[in-house]
Amino acid sequence: MHSSLQVRSARRGLLAYLLVVAALSAVMHTVVITNGGNFLLIEVLMFMPALASVIVRLVRHEGFGDVSFRWGGRRTWLAIAAGFGLPLIVGAVAYGTAWTLGLAELNIPDTLAGGSPLGRFARLLLVSGGLTTVVGLVGTTGEEVGWRGYMLLRLIEGRVPYPILVSGVIWGLWHMPLILSGLYAAGPNPLESAMVFMISVAAMSFLFAWARLSTGSIWPAVIMHAAWNALIQSVFDRVTVGPDAQLWVGESGLLVAATLIVLAVVVARGRLSLTTAKLAGSPLPPPTFAEGIHS
Repeated sequence: MHSSLQVRSARRGLLAYLLVVAALSAVMHTVVITNGGNFLLIEVLMFMPALASVIVRLVRHEGFGDVSFRWGGRRTWLAIAAGFGLPLIVGAVAYGTAWTLGLAELNIPDTLAGGSPLGRFARLLLVSGGLTTVVGLVGTTGEEVGWRGYMLLRLIEGRVPYPILVSGVIWGLWHMPLILSGLYAAGPNPLESAMVFMISVAAMSFLFAWARLSTGSIWPAVIMHAAWNALIQSVFDRVTVGPDAQLWVGESGLLVAATLIVLAVVVARGRLSLTTAKLAGSPLPPPTFAEGIHS
């Protein structure tokens, strides 16, 4: 249990963090949108959550131990395997359903190396699952050090009701300027895309929180985030076409949202609360996944 002093301190840190990340991100969102979604600028934008957490930690003399940069052993490897499994499951279920029902079309480009369509798809999976994920770790580290390395912990420690869900809502809202401007995960109707995206991200936050809290390490969430971006965006989105494809699949697609909700319920009902204080680098037990669901 957290003392009232710890709760008040966590809430003050949370408020400071939200103000700083909002200010920094507002500047970078403006720059990114003005420049039409430049890749390097988006990478800088993805570091605003981490930068905000560093600023708040330094100003408030909080230290960096609870970010949990340590690896975490076998449990971390299992969570990383789950991180790669997540986009593959969503791809098989959501995209597979769309292809089977004719809601979208599977179209593996002939320009890809690998011979047969199956060979080209397998090669694309391997390249994106490997090289593209590694490249993506740069940006996802910037996000996760802020979202799951600071904000989620303060939500739990501050006894905010349903902290994991709240973290997902904040995470989703952070993406809204890019979606509503049509630069990211936006279909023909950006407002509709934004609404579905919020549902997807709220559900996904339970999976990312599990990866962070059940291992006591930030790295599973970082890798899960990078693998998701690489496999969903660079593989399944790339080979899926059709006039209504973005309605059903993609990060703002209805089938993707539905699949993520089911996975989030499965994880949440499991109430996995495994964590290790030593890995968190703090003398106090770190927040557990169960606390993140029920606080």
